[in-house]
Formats: sequence, structure tokens, C-alpha cells
Amino acid sequence: MSWQTKPSSTTKIPRRAEPYCSDAMKARWTKDLLPRYATKQGALLPILHDLQHEYRHIPYQAMLEVAQFLSITPAEVMDTVTFYEEFHTEPVGQCVIGICQSIACEVCGHQKLLDHVRNRLGLEPHETTDDGRFTLLALECLGSCDTAPVALFNETLHENLTIEKVDRLIDEAAKGGGGHH
Repeated sequence: MSWQTKPSSTTKIPRRAEPYCSDAMKARWTKDLLPRYATKQGALLPILHDLQHEYRHIPYQAMLEVAQFLSITPAEVMDTVTFYEEFHTEPVGQCVIGICQSIACEVCGHQKLLDHVRNRLGLEPHETTDDGRFTLLALECLGSCDTAPVALFNETLHENLTIEKVDRLIDEAAKGGGGHH
């Protein structure tokens, strides 16, 4: 086994001309978020949620912009983004399917649901379909053990799932419903 190193100090971050953190966003954050916290860094998670909601991921350029806005290091922002499973550094599909794999869901058959979605969409967990419509995730506990197996379709929790229910949700999302109902 050998240690693999990455050229982090010379890695170029892709940039676009337009900032991800718009003036309107920064004004809203300054007015609505910053006053809620003792330090500017306290607003980091809500700002990251805002960016994720807006862009369906948090690009590296946006992390640099957030660091500058909050007067913290880019490493602090990246540490936070990469620590939490819910944040993505690459674009995700229009419908993100997160199947819970906690012990309760495991006992109640999450694996057959996960395998069914993998086969139906041709995806492995943390992959996105080529058309950008679906991303599949295998998540840790979603906090609904009494209604296992469960999954998130975008941000909506669906409980007591069966293969038939999952198929209906995928069909609805494919038609543009996003799996919210």
C-alpha cells in the first residue's frame, strides 16, 4: 500500500464570471440570518442550505464566496460541506431519492427497495442518471423507524414503502412531480 497525495495547493477551482452568492442573497443573509447568531460563522449552515436549495449543490467557488462573506477560512466551509451527507459538491438530479439504511429499515426490507431502484434507474448510490433527472442516495437514519422502510424523495419523507409505492413515486417524479406528493 502506498500513500496517494493530491496536489491540493496547485489545484485550480473552476470559476464562472457570475458569483454564486448574489448581492440579493448576501443582503438577505445580512438582514435575516446574521442577526440571529452571536458570530457570523453561526449563519454558515443556513447559508449552505440556501445555496444547496438554489443550485442543487454547493460548488467550490461558492464555498470561497461564503468564506469571504462570513470572514472564515475556505477550509472551514469545505469541512462543513463535506461533513454533512445532505450537502453535495457536484450537481444532483432533479429528484434525489434517499433510501434509509438504518437498522430498522434494514430489518423491514430497505435492501430490496434499494436494489429495485438501482436496477430500475441503472444507478449505484451517489450516482445521477445521464439525463440529470434522478440521483440515488443510501442514507443513514431518517428518524422514522416506526414507519420503516422509509425514503426521501427530494425533501419529502415517504413511509411504509413497498416496491409498488416506490415505483409510483418514481413515475410521478419522471412526469415532473419531483416525488413531493
